[in-house]
Amino acid sequence: MTRTGTSGRTAGVDPEALWTPAERPRRGRPPAHSRAEITAAAVALADAEGLGAVTMRAVAARIGAGTMSLYSYVPDKETLLELMIDQASGGHRLPAGPSGDWRADLRDFFREQRALMRRHPWLPAALPARRTFGPNTLAALEYALAVLTPTGLDARAALEVFSLLSGFVASHVTHELAQEDTAGATGRAFHDAQVRYLRSAAVTAGHPKISEALTAPGAVSSPDATFDRLLNRMIDGLTATG
Repeated sequence: MTRTGTSGRTAGVDPEALWTPAERPRRGRPPAHSRAEITAAAVALADAEGLGAVTMRAVAARIGAGTMSLYSYVPDKETLLELMIDQASGGHRLPAGPSGDWRADLRDFFREQRALMRRHPWLPAALPARRTFGPNTLAALEYALAVLTPTGLDARAALEVFSLLSGFVASHVTHELAQEDTAGATGRAFHDAQVRYLRSAAVTAGHPKISEALTAPGAVSSPDATFDRLLNRMIDGLTATG
């Protein structure tokens, strides 16, 4: 699914070849594996060991195939990544249609997107490299744009809002996972020491606004409540039409 120009250099993934089903039946023996099987193995490997562990050799070993045989199903790792992103996106549970309360629907959509990215921690890092939208991604996008219709935003603005909110979710999940890894490695003692240091440094270095932010009263929020609060602020700002 990768095109090669006259110079012989790779020109990128061809979306028509990648996502349009082949019409010609294969002759001879049925294939030993399938593209879906290979993609599922790659997703499972990335879930378990991270995106860096996904190589054609490692995926082939996971399904018990020779490395070179994979190239008859998936021509390169770039194409495999496109397939992985779309297969993971198929786990995004979508209602049959919008409820009519667009704010609630939008919050539910991006809460589900956060849950999806936490199930596949490699996904936020993979999304910037995506070149094309597969069928599962398009289904999610179509639903989100339908949800945004009552806002009065034109189609292009709604698409921009979707992209910005998706980017926020990916960034937030990346931060969440990194914080959880740090907490697991260093424990509460490090966190408390970090807070004490920042408060002290803000005062002694003459940063009153930082000091005010760090010492302001407020209940400690759960991760879910923190996400919801930030998501609501993003929705309010991005969907304002006045």
